[in-house]
Amino acid sequence: MLETLEGRSLLTFLTVLEEGSFSRAAEKLGYVQSTVTSQIQLLEQSCNKKLFHRLPRGVKPTEAGEQFALYARKFVQLGYSLEEALENLDHPRGTMRLGSLESFLVTRMSDFMHSFFTKYTEIHLLLETGFQADIVEQIQSHVLDFGIVPVDPKKEDLIFEPLIEEEMIVVASKNLARLIENEGWENTSGIQMIGFGSRCVYHTEGLKLLNEMGLPSGIRSTGFASTELVRQVVTCGLGVALVPKITMAQELAEGSVISLPMPRKVTFVHGIVRHKKHVLNTPSKVFYRALIEYFSNRTSIEPI
Repeated sequence: MLETLEGRSLLTFLTVLEEGSFSRAAEKLGYVQSTVTSQIQLLEQSCNKKLFHRLPRGVKPTEAGEQFALYARKFVQLGYSLEEALENLDHPRGTMRLGSLESFLVTRMSDFMHSFFTKYTEIHLLLETGFQADIVEQIQSHVLDFGIVPVDPKKEDLIFEPLIEEEMIVVASKNLARLIENEGWENTSGIQMIGFGSRCVYHTEGLKLLNEMGLPSGIRSTGFASTELVRQVVTCGLGVALVPKITMAQELAEGSVISLPMPRKVTFVHGIVRHKKHVLNTPSKVFYRALIEYFSNRTSIEPI
């Protein structure tokens, strides 16, 4: 039976069922009535069952017809879904969910976001900003399709693909840097660590590094909600911060902040992370591939 079924005849069957009449179904479909009659007869021959009772005023489905309708609707819906999926390959549309550190979005993603969503106007982004632990948890619970994090979470259920190695620097305002150079960390009172708070992975590494540089342990640290606030507070001379070099590129060029000498190089490898068992929809797949290609083609930064 399966080899004799075709979508056109099933659509005709469902239209007859809906209209309760061969003539009204033919009018709705733009067919002559004989075409509708012929298609229904072919279906009845294929399943070897009568599908409609022919009545003086229209038709009524038989028991076999009612059963046939259940599967005809599924067949037609599957066909529409297949048609939409194939169309999405050329014109993807729908919603995707991404999580990322706010600082990475601001410094690394603005050009990509602009070009991507200018090209794919029917893809909609639900964006969550947060710390690494939050993003990893949301990916594991399938709240997010994928995320961008600064450290490989090394979880068995997750896949991590590196995007870019981020060079970190310790920065201070010009005046504070001069004071530290002349007086030493131990004699410079009131220095605090500026960052995004204790839940940020930069924070832990920053405290460790500053202790190695001579800053006494137990110093006060202050967390701010945005990259812009961190930049302003450091520039004003209220403290020092461990930040991606790109974050303070403008201030470094202007000379308003200074990169302090560090005892060792510090880097974070930002990458895209997703759940092994999470099935990405078409918009998410398109975004995922485009993002990896974008970073692999960046020549102005040091690749992994």
